[in-house]
Amino acid sequence: MAGSVTAVSKEVLNRILDAGKLKYCFECGICTATCPMAEMLGADYNPRNLLERIVCEPETILDSDELWLCAWCYSCQKRCPQALKLPEIFLEMRRVAKDRGDKSFDRALQKIVKNIPLPLVTTLVCFHPERAGLDNEKLLNLIEKSREAQHKPRKGEKPLKVAVIGGGPAGLSAAYELARKGYAVTIFEALPELGGMLRKGIPEHRLPKRVLAKETKYILDLGVEARTNTEVGKTVAFADLWKEDYRSVFVSVGAHKSQRLKVEGADLDGVVHALDFLWDSNFGKEMNVGKNVVVVGGGNVAVDAARTAKCLGARDVTILYRRSVDEMSANPWEVKEAEIEGVKVEFLVSPNRILGENGTVVGVECVRMQLGEPDESGRKKASPVAGSEFKRETDMVVLAIGEAPDLGFLPKDIELNDDGTVWVNPVTLETSLRGVFAGGDAMLGPASVIEAIRDGKRAAESIDRYLRSVGEN
Repeated sequence: MAGSVTAVSKEVLNRILDAGKLKYCFECGICTATCPMAEMLGADYNPRNLLERIVCEPETILDSDELWLCAWCYSCQKRCPQALKLPEIFLEMRRVAKDRGDKSFDRALQKIVKNIPLPLVTTLVCFHPERAGLDNEKLLNLIEKSREAQHKPRKGEKPLKVAVIGGGPAGLSAAYELARKGYAVTIFEALPELGGMLRKGIPEHRLPKRVLAKETKYILDLGVEARTNTEVGKTVAFADLWKEDYRSVFVSVGAHKSQRLKVEGADLDGVVHALDFLWDSNFGKEMNVGKNVVVVGGGNVAVDAARTAKCLGARDVTILYRRSVDEMSANPWEVKEAEIEGVKVEFLVSPNRILGENGTVVGVECVRMQLGEPDESGRKKASPVAGSEFKRETDMVVLAIGEAPDLGFLPKDIELNDDGTVWVNPVTLETSLRGVFAGGDAMLGPASVIEAIRDGKRAAESIDRYLRSVGEN
């Protein structure tokens, strides 16, 4: 058996691994150091060690539950000096383990439920068990049973009050952890329902709303209060939170503010922003989707918008991205799935202006781009190629050129970074205002779901330590 497994594993490695890159792996540990799952699971998960074991002794790795704990955020690949695609490597080994009938995923579920505040969401949105041929519904049922057995909230006699601003993955995670520690938690959410970007930006095919409803109900059943349709800074002032006796605040607003494309024709009928497009789709609004749709951008929101347009009946959907595939911030697997569904991706192309007739979009004038030296983001700077302009017809343009958190409600005592995100102590996530913490998109800018969940968990631990120290003084 070992021999056959080894043969399969070598075939997998030969197909997936770039031997040249692997040969020069520095064993620097960056993949593990930047992994949100490694941070939340500690000694239970180490991507670098897992890769080493896959390469050196693949026949022993198939029984490991660590295979199933990669959350597909690609933090490792983005920072790896050799750009090794660990998620794809782990996926191939998952498929081999699944074909053997191995039950290691059951053990992984126990770790997920024990350590991850939103296990249902995380399993569907991050772990993608269906890619290895597993049954999602069966796994969700196992998670719920395991959670009921493991998680017992502790009730405080006179719990201190904590305010969470934003009911997305970071805020929900912090509220969950704090409630289990006995605190009285209130989530202030501007939208009509909890979920934030989970509800607003992730399509139904990736995260069914019934699953999100189960997740939020479980958190509310722990005693968490939710004030929906309540925007801090408008409905309630930030300063009033202290007057309501909240002893600490966690700022976890998502990146809901769309960047504006500064080109001629951006205000034509038929030009929409990706987040608005996804929001309308997720809430079942009647939509008039074009037959020939162009999506501008290279992130996960752009890919989600393109796939949604295809699902809604668009005949042709094309993503225009001004850099190359190596600079694209969208998860490679999501891009691959979009292409399988018929979405086209054109690289090194940028819109010069959007063309219209009678106030309605009819086309896009584009220009070819070339890459130069890296800019401040670390990606190669794109510049137009002279004389390369061309036109393409379209009846709908979806802009997904970046999102940012709207932090205008914060007091001036809270310091912001140059990019408009909140400055925090990198260890505690506390802001420059004592007792106020921040995480998720408010701190990182647009980030992955698993990174937001990690920040919520980290913040809850820091808030707990802070409130204990305040109580002792």
